[in-house]
Amino acid sequence: MNSTVVARILIVEPHADIRSLLELVINRLGHEPVVYNGASEEALNVDAAVIEPGEGPGIAVARQLRPQGVEVVFISIFPPELDVLELKPSAYLVKPFPLYALENALNVALEGVAGRTASTV
Repeated sequence: MNSTVVARILIVEPHADIRSLLELVINRLGHEPVVYNGASEEALNVDAAVIEPGEGPGIAVARQLRPQGVEVVFISIFPPELDVLELKPSAYLVKPFPLYALENALNVALEGVAGRTASTV
């Protein structure tokens, strides 16, 4: 992905320590982290999302995003369940995972965003 393209990446993670780590990784990749606070407006205006599907509003937010073509990376301590896999995530990472795995998953998810942006310019 071109390093000049800054993507907005939604974070839906109930644990503050993990949320902070995700923000750090997204910033390090040169993108803008958007932390989900329960309002749906911000969830609708993102390029990709990192979501914990097993706790809180994560799966509901993913169900809103996927029909819009927003790529989703799921992160969880639990193995994937069928309803989660039916959303066709870009990746499903089981915690704990190495940070480079998240970086790679986000780069793959954002490749489609760069292609859509280039084709609309």
